[in-house]
Amino acid sequence: MAASTAPASRSGLYADPREDWLAQHTEEIIDPARPIVDPHHHLWDRGGLRYMMEEMAADIASGHNIVATVYVDCRSMYRAQGPEAFRPVGEVEFANGVAAMAASGGYGKAAICASIVSHVNLLLGEGAKAVLEAEIAAGNGRFRGIRHSSAWDADPNVAGMYATRPKGLLLDSTFRRGFACLAPLGLSFDAWLFHPQIGELTDLARAFPDTKIVLDHCGGPVGIGRFAGRRDEVFPQWKASIQEIARCPNVAVKLGWLAMCLLGYEFHLRPKPPSSEEAATAWRSYVETCIEAFGPDRCMFESNFPPDKGQCSYQVIFNAFKRIAAQYSEAEKTALFLKTATDFYRLTLS
Repeated sequence: MAASTAPASRSGLYADPREDWLAQHTEEIIDPARPIVDPHHHLWDRGGLRYMMEEMAADIASGHNIVATVYVDCRSMYRAQGPEAFRPVGEVEFANGVAAMAASGGYGKAAICASIVSHVNLLLGEGAKAVLEAEIAAGNGRFRGIRHSSAWDADPNVAGMYATRPKGLLLDSTFRRGFACLAPLGLSFDAWLFHPQIGELTDLARAFPDTKIVLDHCGGPVGIGRFAGRRDEVFPQWKASIQEIARCPNVAVKLGWLAMCLLGYEFHLRPKPPSSEEAATAWRSYVETCIEAFGPDRCMFESNFPPDKGQCSYQVIFNAFKRIAAQYSEAEKTALFLKTATDFYRLTLS
């Protein structure tokens, strides 16, 4: 098979997965029968980095009971030709094709890419509507919304490749005209940002109370660059922002992304990968803060694979989440692992 010639698109915020390193630690699956919707993963083949249907299916097959997944925008398989604004439609076509492959049953029982989140440039203003309508058509009933990343920081050691993106995107009036196209079409918005920007999203959520928003990745708490060595100072600031945005009833939150380098836990630099006990200890305060603020009915555990695979395996990441969730009731666990994601992304589970 010919290798992809697509250029690499490393963000600088996560470590590349290393199967040989991850293989040094395996675990028994905790609560293996519990059904899980993984509401946030990517698929790509570019710059020598491959994480496609086969790799995702292999991770799912490692023991947890994944019943469905949600594909989320990662600039994968955009059209190479045609109007620039419509090129992200190719990502929806790609993810829908993967969903059709998964529906054949030939790659396991999980409905991979059962719902699809892609991208539209909301700086098109009212012009975003036509692109959204094209993505709805391409999704064959699976398209649910978009993500337009607003992650930005003045420190390039924090932002990586996002340092060149516009500051204050969520406050931009043209962006908001594009954002206004979502709710009338029944579409949601995935928000990816760094924790100092949560207040901007709160303002957006209040301005558009009828638009469903999910705050990706626990709100992007940062522990590198200008935030390195300041966890005791930064955590209360992040927590206050989480508590404030949780007051917006149209906002949910994804619990994950905590195995990114951005958080400042350097598991990927260790001789061996972390256990789920170690991961749960590192991540617990972030997860519990989000659950306390939003409630389980607005929280959903995510793998964020393959970026989070740079620090831990699929076995470990969901075992860590199960350890953190052990204190909650059965109904709350069902919300965290299954129901919140099912409801938010309007999944139909067989």
